[in-house]
Amino acid sequence: MMLAARGWPGWRVVFWVTVAMAGARTCAMAANRLVDRATDAENPRTAGRHLPRGLIRAGEMAALAMVGAVALLVAAWQLNPLCLALAPLALLFLVGYSYTKYFTWTSHWILGFTDGIASAGGWIAVTGRFEPPAFVLWFAVTVWIAGFDLLYACQDVDFDRAHHLHSVPARFGVPVALLVSRVCHALTALALAGVGVMSPLGPLYWVGWGAVVALLVYEHSLVSPRDLSRLDVAFFNVNGYIAVIVLAAVVSGLWR
Repeated sequence: MMLAARGWPGWRVVFWVTVAMAGARTCAMAANRLVDRATDAENPRTAGRHLPRGLIRAGEMAALAMVGAVALLVAAWQLNPLCLALAPLALLFLVGYSYTKYFTWTSHWILGFTDGIASAGGWIAVTGRFEPPAFVLWFAVTVWIAGFDLLYACQDVDFDRAHHLHSVPARFGVPVALLVSRVCHALTALALAGVGVMSPLGPLYWVGWGAVVALLVYEHSLVSPRDLSRLDVAFFNVNGYIAVIVLAAVVSGLWR
């Protein structure tokens, strides 16, 4: 939104984009838990989730997903015709990505692509059209998410193989998954550099970009094929910092 508007996009756009984001995330996460409830019940790592424990019924989770979907559609309707026209396609990916692990090891990139829709959605919410930077942002998010989802999947290799679930670690092994994750995050850094050049953004953006690159390097230093004990730090903490730093870098880069 900030990049597309070259500054503050206005409270109305911010409000409806936030509603769309909350609705999309609620729909996606609820659908994911619903689709995976049987598998989650068998996996010791996920058996404590609400559906396997019976704390929430499947019908309640489905209703929550529907509420999220409706919120997304209403917000898209309030934004502009292109957002509304594309919202059903976004919902298809938001619900459909949860099924991909059952038939393809490319699920990591499909998840990244689905999350990346938010970048393009934020852009067209402001402009009402697609422009080249939106696609570069979309690509950046796709490979960033895929890169750390590859790391996350390493902890479930044995379970995935035993239950015929598809992932790069399960199909090709942990060393290959870590290597591919590094490639994805190198592409993330290049794409974010492309955003800085295309926009263009001021020097403070590049300070933030350098911090992101350093954190990506640090993230990969935390894990190895022989030691995945710090995977939670690499997956949750570092990527949370990266998200905040990118936002701060964009904002400061716009007010150069």
